[in-house]
Amino acid sequence: MSIKIALVGNPNSGKTTLFNELTGSNQYVGNWPGVTVEKKTGKVRNCPQDIQVTDLPGIYSLSTYSLEEVIAREYIESSEAELIVNIVDASNLERNLFLSLQLLEVGKPMVIALNMMDVLQRRGDHLDVAKLQKELGVPVISIVAAKGVGIDDLVKAILNHDRSVPPFKEIYNPIVLKLVKHLEKELKVEISSKMHALRFIDEGPSAIDGHKHEPIQMAVLNEEVDRQLKDYPLDRDMIISDEKYQYITALTKKILTKNVDAKVSLSQRIDEVVTHRYLAIPIFLLIMYAVFMTAFGPIGGTVKSAFEYLINDIVIANIASFLINVGVSEGLYSLIVDGMLGGVGSVLGFLPEIAVLFLMLSILEDSGYMSRAAFIMDRMLRRFGLSGKSFIPMILGFGCTVPALMATRTLENERDRRLTMMITPFMSCGARFPIYAVMAAAFFAQDQALVVYSMYVLGIAVAMLSGMFLKRYVTKGRVSNFIMELPEYRMPTLRNLFMHTWERVKGFLIKAGTVLLFASMVIWFMSAYDFSFRMVDDSSLSIIGSIGKTIAPILSPLGFGEWRASMALIVGFVAKEAVVSTMGVLYGVGDVLVSNPGALSGPLQTVFTPLSAYAFMAFALLYTPCVAAVVTLRREMASLKWTLIAIGYQTAVAYVVALLIYQGGLLMGLR
Repeated sequence: MSIKIALVGNPNSGKTTLFNELTGSNQYVGNWPGVTVEKKTGKVRNCPQDIQVTDLPGIYSLSTYSLEEVIAREYIESSEAELIVNIVDASNLERNLFLSLQLLEVGKPMVIALNMMDVLQRRGDHLDVAKLQKELGVPVISIVAAKGVGIDDLVKAILNHDRSVPPFKEIYNPIVLKLVKHLEKELKVEISSKMHALRFIDEGPSAIDGHKHEPIQMAVLNEEVDRQLKDYPLDRDMIISDEKYQYITALTKKILTKNVDAKVSLSQRIDEVVTHRYLAIPIFLLIMYAVFMTAFGPIGGTVKSAFEYLINDIVIANIASFLINVGVSEGLYSLIVDGMLGGVGSVLGFLPEIAVLFLMLSILEDSGYMSRAAFIMDRMLRRFGLSGKSFIPMILGFGCTVPALMATRTLENERDRRLTMMITPFMSCGARFPIYAVMAAAFFAQDQALVVYSMYVLGIAVAMLSGMFLKRYVTKGRVSNFIMELPEYRMPTLRNLFMHTWERVKGFLIKAGTVLLFASMVIWFMSAYDFSFRMVDDSSLSIIGSIGKTIAPILSPLGFGEWRASMALIVGFVAKEAVVSTMGVLYGVGDVLVSNPGALSGPLQTVFTPLSAYAFMAFALLYTPCVAAVVTLRREMASLKWTLIAIGYQTAVAYVVALLIYQGGLLMGLR
């Protein structure tokens, strides 16, 4: 028979790492809450029995304040989850056990996977696993998920799990236990293994048996709850947390022996510098600048040269030779070389630099630094109507806007979610990178890294200013509190770095081989034929030329009112990578862009100036994201009205910023 288990744990407890280890899946592993925003399912590999594993979002409790908590709680309480595997970070035991107690209340079989035991041992601490298992009444297995240690023991515990429900443990004070007896008497049910009494206090008596009770009966019971708790030092909302933490504190003293001679950890020493009140933000900016210098410097350049040799001397040469040898027609040759290879290849030429950029960001994420980035940005973001938690989706936006928008589910209130979704597309996703690379190579050859870096900084700056504006005039409300764990710094593993980078690169390649391939073919056709479907020699007379000439005057005040540049931005709505591929086709250099990404420099320099090129880059950064992101925005907003407001606002901001850059530059005498 198949066993359906749910992986549940705090953020940063190693939950998704364990999921990957069990199933062989390549799910994303990160160091901040909200990376897993939907449940993911896989099967345990190399197992004689069918075990289906569902990876739930990382949560701190089952309180339904945010969407990821709703997702987790609904699945845990459903009939689908037969067994709960609770991942507990042994190095942060007290915080993790709060969720463990809540899971015991659900009344389902459970196994605790005690992860990161190696971190605990490095500190010189000792944890009595057997005593913890006896105290909680469920199996407790020691593991180190990142190294694959203890995984076999965990699988055995899952296969041999006791399907009976963990016993009710009287861990709460006499007032609560007295209340339990009263509720049992009134409702004529036995409160034992189904749920704990504190949940009844929190949610009402209907939580006992899942049935609604008469309003009069409910009123009497609630009155009794208030009467029993009137002398309790905490209010009704705090009683649950207080009771559990009192028990957890006492339990931890029994089972955990800390090393009294332990020195200040390396993580603490690093944090004294990188989270310093005054140095933190300059350090963050320097680190991000170093990332871009690496992508454009010797490392990125070396990888790029090797890739260009592979594409030019092996792939393109063989394809061109084959087409000539078989004697294909001129039109078909143009479609394949100028349209397909030129369009897709113009984007693939920048793949090495993109891969290096993704790798560097992966190192920062896997090491634990990105959690610090959100923490240090909290104070600044609050001045602009946001919290540090909003910075998490914004950082994710450097990779792709779609998962970044989905990550806003970690925000507790609707006001913060809506505001964050409106400004997250201003973060420069990887798809925009080829646009910057082309323009920087053509007009800023000596300062490419600095120019590209400035685009990322500009996106963050515009997002913050937008937050301040929207907070005051559009999404009014109070900024929610921000609490975040700073995990131990960890040495990224080569396996995780490869998986993480490959997942991003693979998504880029898939888009290039599907959406961009189709878009390039359509662009080639529209640039080769007019509205009467007659082939034209002058692309300005083609279908796309006619459309571009109509749009160009609108963008003329921004410095790039040229029909090909205007049309490239319109096509960019399908996918931002298509901006470069469209330029390659329309400027007639698509066939050589594959082997020489700088081939666009000549044609672009006849149309743009350095100033208008920079304005073009700013517009491409800020205007409406791709269609996939818009669809995600509509789904996450759950409102067509707010989706249209967001799209209109983003486009208006892009126009105004590009206008200020170009016209302001002209006033300053720049060209």
